[in-house]
Amino acid sequence: MDPERFRELGYRTVDRIAEFLKGLRERPVTPGESPAEVRAHLGNGALPERGAAPEELLEEAWRLLAGHSLLNGHPRFLGYVTSSAAPLGALADLAAAAVNPNVGGWTLAPMASEIEAQTVRWIAEFLGYPPSCGGLLVSGGNMANFVGFLAARRAKAEWDIRAEGAGCRRMTVYASSETHTWVQKAADLSGLGTQSIRWIPADRDFRMDLSELRRAIEADRAAGHLPFLVVGSAGTVSTGAVDPLPALAEIAQEHGLWFHVDGAYGAPAAALPDAGEDLRGLRYADSLAVDPHKWFYAPLEAGCTLVRDARRLQETFDYSPAYYHFDGEEEEQRLNYYALGPQNSRGFRALKVWLGLRAAGREGLARMIGDDIRLSRLLHREVQKREDLEALTQGLSVTTFRYVPRGVDRTDPAAAARLNELNEQLLNRIQAGGEAFLSNAVIEGKFALRACIVNFRTEQADIQALPEIVTRLGRETEAALAATSAIGRPAPPTAG
Repeated sequence: MDPERFRELGYRTVDRIAEFLKGLRERPVTPGESPAEVRAHLGNGALPERGAAPEELLEEAWRLLAGHSLLNGHPRFLGYVTSSAAPLGALADLAAAAVNPNVGGWTLAPMASEIEAQTVRWIAEFLGYPPSCGGLLVSGGNMANFVGFLAARRAKAEWDIRAEGAGCRRMTVYASSETHTWVQKAADLSGLGTQSIRWIPADRDFRMDLSELRRAIEADRAAGHLPFLVVGSAGTVSTGAVDPLPALAEIAQEHGLWFHVDGAYGAPAAALPDAGEDLRGLRYADSLAVDPHKWFYAPLEAGCTLVRDARRLQETFDYSPAYYHFDGEEEEQRLNYYALGPQNSRGFRALKVWLGLRAAGREGLARMIGDDIRLSRLLHREVQKREDLEALTQGLSVTTFRYVPRGVDRTDPAAAARLNELNEQLLNRIQAGGEAFLSNAVIEGKFALRACIVNFRTEQADIQALPEIVTRLGRETEAALAATSAIGRPAPPTAG
């Protein structure tokens, strides 16, 4: 493709994207299509024998993508912790792909490597974490937490675990029952096994129980195991709860354990003026995970691991073969990211994050994050006003609630299962309908609707409209289930 043709096709593509963004609010959040319907649009033909014209391919690809996707940039996407991505990030990804640096070795990506290092430092500064830390950009929260997990495993093993493996002694990790499933994956893939996880109960506020944590550590020591890692949450997935991070740091230090904080979602809120000391306590972590593709509003993929002692990353990941010889490294130290994480070849993820940080600045980011939290609190208040909605929790920018038909006793155990079924079916209807998009949580046995606002496009009007959408669809769902039995009431008699 010659430069002029590339320019022409690029202009067309940018025009399509601009019109798409301009009309985002008027589109449904999702088309609500079944897998079979989506596959039918794509077709199931074999790989073509001959190539096709790029302009036709780009037009078709855009039609498929824009017309048959869930739009997490929509102002009423309030589902999973995936942010509405800043348009600047899309342009950054285009520029990064055009130059195509391999950010595995400094010589292969000199400027990209330095931009990533600066991005890591700026993220640390924003969060109140020591900017002298080490760190790198990864794909997302699972990998960001996994990197911290592996650094802890290497640092706290009492033998050469990289050479001898994990079978010498049972190493144990402590996490709240509210912790994201990344910890199971990390225990599994690291060779420790999921039986090495000690699930610490959460209290009424969904925060780790400190007394139970102490008991578990002491019991494992008495059994001859090697406790090595405490995981704290800075914003749990279900409710946005924040563990008592300073207290967890003290316990970890007291017992000689590594303290890791999963801040993939909530860590950026530590920069707000009214952030609580529990959240600000992430500064005590030995390692910290945060996802710029969540509350820094960067396009997917962009996760980040920060490690207080930068040497720990190289000790955990560095294997430098003879063919990794780069001239000049003896005279001046260079940042080779292949030695700091699990990847060798690495894309230039940092550019979109770096540009986003510069475009918004500390003040702009803090304002957008604060707006999301205020809108979540507004939703909680709006839900409390409705007789047919029950507010359950509110933390950071997560509000959970459920639909309860009028006249139903919310405390009646006989109605519990049917209320759960009603809300599960209601969520399916909401997600397929396209007016808004919510996800779910289970709160003390109650199936709840979950609204998580990580979206700079969401406005007060969107939040005020949501309760009416939910109650209207709730009544429709209740009517659809009425054939089996009414919620909390005996089924009506049938003829004959």
